[in-house]
Amino acid sequence: MKTTVRLALVVALSGIGFVALAPAGANEKDAEVKLTPVKWPGYLAEVAAHPKAKLVIVDAWATWCGPCMKNFPHLVEMHEKYADKGLVAVSLSLDESDNAKKVTKALDFLKEKHATFTNLILDERNDDAFEKLNIGAIPAVFLYTPDGKELKRFTLDDVDKLFTYEQVEAYVKDYLDGKKPK
Repeated sequence: MKTTVRLALVVALSGIGFVALAPAGANEKDAEVKLTPVKWPGYLAEVAAHPKAKLVIVDAWATWCGPCMKNFPHLVEMHEKYADKGLVAVSLSLDESDNAKKVTKALDFLKEKHATFTNLILDERNDDAFEKLNIGAIPAVFLYTPDGKELKRFTLDDVDKLFTYEQVEAYVKDYLDGKKPK
């Protein structure tokens, strides 16, 4: 039997987003995957909207970034391993939100990776997005307290201190276990 996934437009407060709907009875891997456009204030509000979480992780990525696409599965894995321990995963696409082909490409990628957590696409010019995030390159990972305060960032801005997703996961695990992260 062939399963068909329907695409539907969803009107959100921040604009129009794309949603992939899974058929009834689908397992979690086939659960609904959404990509919601947000302006900067909406991003900040989303990061601070998890009072029951212990930690919020945001992975900034784009489909035009090879290292981002290669490393994205680590976010999915961390979500699967640590969501029940208080980790909230959020992906933040820096693809062009006003380009339907690029949005579709990002959504297809998220569906392929089974990214069933919150997926945002920043509805800002890339120069502005990078400036607001205070980064020069992606991928970049940000860790926030449940109230939206930035706790730690992993960026590629210092070539002498490049991060790995294994380092990110070690920090997350230690933090969630109540240990002082390295």
